[in-house]
Amino acid sequence: MYRKLISLAMASFATFAFAQVDVDALATEVEADVIEWRHHFHEFPELSNREFNTAKYVANYLTSLGLEVETGVASTGVVAILDSGKPGPVVALRADMDGLPVKEQGDLSYRSTQMGEYNGQEVPVMHACGHDTHMAMLMGAAKILTSIKGEFKGKVKFIFQPAEEGAPAGETGGAEVMVKQGVLKNPDVDVIFGLHISSNTDVGTVRYNSGGTMAAVDPFKIVIHGKQAHGAYPWKSVDPVVTAAQMIMSIQTIVSRELKLIDDAAVVSIGSIHGGNRSNIIPNEVEMVGTIRTLNKAAREHIYESLPRKVNAIAESMGAKAELTLPLDYYYPITYNDPALTQAMVPTIQRTAGAENAIVSKPVTGAEDFSFFQEKVPGLYVWVGGKPLDVSEQDSPAHHTPEFYVDDSGMKLGVKLLTNFTLDYMAQH
Repeated sequence: MYRKLISLAMASFATFAFAQVDVDALATEVEADVIEWRHHFHEFPELSNREFNTAKYVANYLTSLGLEVETGVASTGVVAILDSGKPGPVVALRADMDGLPVKEQGDLSYRSTQMGEYNGQEVPVMHACGHDTHMAMLMGAAKILTSIKGEFKGKVKFIFQPAEEGAPAGETGGAEVMVKQGVLKNPDVDVIFGLHISSNTDVGTVRYNSGGTMAAVDPFKIVIHGKQAHGAYPWKSVDPVVTAAQMIMSIQTIVSRELKLIDDAAVVSIGSIHGGNRSNIIPNEVEMVGTIRTLNKAAREHIYESLPRKVNAIAESMGAKAELTLPLDYYYPITYNDPALTQAMVPTIQRTAGAENAIVSKPVTGAEDFSFFQEKVPGLYVWVGGKPLDVSEQDSPAHHTPEFYVDDSGMKLGVKLLTNFTLDYMAQH
């Protein structure tokens, strides 16, 4: 009860402290610029760790605002600092910059026809996940906050992050590298906010939840070593194919029989299996790769213990040997919304979007490397609607598809949220 009263008092103070700042009016003034920036980014997307022109465009604009700008962070990242000149907290706001190797469909006037290199091949490039809108919204918030810096106390760190979709093979990148390079230091960040546009959520609405909001990602590989034999004489073999089949079925019971699913969902999926080359030869080896998705640390730790136990026991029971690599080549932590921060910001969300448009949503088993920031400082990550109101959720295109589309009108709410998160947090602290 005490914490609830404190949160209400803090929210009331935030509203009072910035009553003289009409964020809605300021967001309306900057909306045309935000749309123009978004169209530019959408027309000229770049792949992960190759956001050279994107970064230059962002950095030039932030420099024009008079901000302290650093480029080349984690390869192509851009970081800018707005200093109010008065002591106070340091609030970080983050947007991701990279596009995807997807060929755009549709007839937008700002449709992408760009090409890039992915895994050694020339591929079409598209902002098929809305990162173009994320950059534009953060630039809009930067413009507003710079114009009213005399109204708050503290500093704002604007983080434009490369390679959220994953660095190219053989490279590192994204939030993990930014954190390692000290993006949350000098000045030390107290809190971080981020958002993601949603093609399946109505324009004008925002979805959020407390705790695990997007899943941890742990890819893995299993190599089963058996004994090759003629398919007509299986008793002369140690069959890695049958062994693999038993492993796949047993692995599914980790989630269905060992985890308390009424608390949090989890997923263990095998996405690829390879072994053998002829119908009449039992191969010597089978390789499988898969992914683990979890929404709390306890479930993640349990799967880390259970998976090798099952893999090794089944291999031994079949006379085979197994090698498990976990995690395989990368991992993402849980995108975890700090409960106290979330509670403190709920009034901000409701005031900004309207209480009827602030929707508490269930977590998803997709992933976001925003989680690397949240491992170090309290963070809040929300979803902003980008679906036109006259399009049903069933007919709205999915993220990472050639048909992906979000409406420009959804960005104004994102600009307002980033601005109000910053102002209200500073007022509370």
